[in-house]
Amino acid sequence: MIELERLADGGFAEVEATIDGDAESLLLYRDGDAVRAWLNICPHAGRRLDWAPGQFLKSKDGLLVCAAHGASFELGGGECVAGPCRGEALRAVAVDVRDGGVWLA
Repeated sequence: MIELERLADGGFAEVEATIDGDAESLLLYRDGDAVRAWLNICPHAGRRLDWAPGQFLKSKDGLLVCAAHGASFELGGGECVAGPCRGEALRAVAVDVRDGGVWLA
């Protein structure tokens, strides 16, 4: 999928993956040696979270911010903590870090 070293610690990346036969845009977030992944879709209006392909906004408080309507998501579990979809969450995608890469689980 993607080499772990290409993903900066505390940084985001967008990758394309096939899930259940469908091509999907995924948002990856690296936290040390761990990587979390979600579908790159805001639960508010179904739009992509990035403001340009692979370019994501992070608040000074360390929240992922949807470029379209400003919904803010915590990076532990993807829960929306502010904005139009408060209480909803990003759809998690299981990934594993192994052999220096990030792979779908």
